[in-house]
Amino acid sequence: MRARRLELRLLGSALVGAWGLAAVLVLLAYRPGGPFDIAVGITMLVPLAIAMSGVVWPPVARGRDTYPMVVALGVGSLLLLLPSIGGVLNQLLALGSQTLMPSLEAAYPWLLALSGTSLFAGFGLARRLDAGTALRPRRLRVGIVSAVAFTAVAGTAFAGAAIANELALRDRTTPPAVSRFGPTDAETELPSCDGALAAGKSARLIAHLRGRIDGGAIGSVDLSGQRVGTNFRWLAYVATDRELGQYGAASFGGRAWTRTPGGGWAVADAQSVREETLDLQAVRTALARRSRATAEDRGIEVIEGARTRRCRVAVDGATFRAAFPQMRWLIGDADIERWRGQLDYWVFADGQLGQVAGSVNGEAGTIRSEAIQATIEVFLTATERGDGLVIHPPAP
Repeated sequence: MRARRLELRLLGSALVGAWGLAAVLVLLAYRPGGPFDIAVGITMLVPLAIAMSGVVWPPVARGRDTYPMVVALGVGSLLLLLPSIGGVLNQLLALGSQTLMPSLEAAYPWLLALSGTSLFAGFGLARRLDAGTALRPRRLRVGIVSAVAFTAVAGTAFAGAAIANELALRDRTTPPAVSRFGPTDAETELPSCDGALAAGKSARLIAHLRGRIDGGAIGSVDLSGQRVGTNFRWLAYVATDRELGQYGAASFGGRAWTRTPGGGWAVADAQSVREETLDLQAVRTALARRSRATAEDRGIEVIEGARTRRCRVAVDGATFRAAFPQMRWLIGDADIERWRGQLDYWVFADGQLGQVAGSVNGEAGTIRSEAIQATIEVFLTATERGDGLVIHPPAP
């Protein structure tokens, strides 16, 4: 029994650590400017307290079958919680977007993790209240009732504070008349994730690609430019362990140009730059309608005053490379067919793509000998869509 109690306390401590990390992230990084920002973070301490009770009073079980079930409950809760924490970290620290109405798909992992943690703690509390002498059916009922109460209190506290904060922020903030990301009308219905999605007739483009191998950086690509229809022109500063310098690509009226470090602009074959259109290329490949048939709806957000629906699709390495061929400066022509990842995309009220963020990772042996895993991240914005941008062909 002592060994089981120790094991369950270690598992409970892992849950405490995970919920503690989530609480710290929200407390420190959740700052949309509402009157209850701190209150939202404080409510994250409720699940932390529930998890701590599971350490103080671990749900020790005597049965041969019951003990593995309790362990599975704790491990399952932890496995649900950790990816959710990663999503919060990405959203709060990297994307800087503000969720106004999270979807069920975005909220249910948290609810399941909270329910599992509450059951883990509830069974321990039931055993403590009955001093381990009550019959199993009674402990089961007490544990379930306690878990329901814990889940209701924690969920209601967080949801109430978050919604009140968002409503207060929305009521006191006058949305801008225009936004470089899209329409700002709060009454406009947003398209669904699997509905029609288009690239703007024109767009100002900024893209960042980052690469890592076994946790160490292998370089970056920082790109900016603009596109009008299929005509485009951009420059990219590449700093990787393969390439260094300024590259570029342009297409205008059926003609094409490329730029290399120290070489200036030079005439190129039009087919060689056909896939360099960034947002248009992403819509053609990774975000084609067939690829979005099973897209996850992550909720409604506001980016610089423009309402948008955040969606997510799974991608493989080949699709990611087709959407963002500029990753060649990071990994060359390495085989990434078996890589897997995901892309978040934001569709605005005009039905157009305004932002993409995601990553793909897999075996790194074809990139660097004896390496284990590589990751490529991308962040792309397409703003000022349809604002009368003009493309000037480069002068070789």
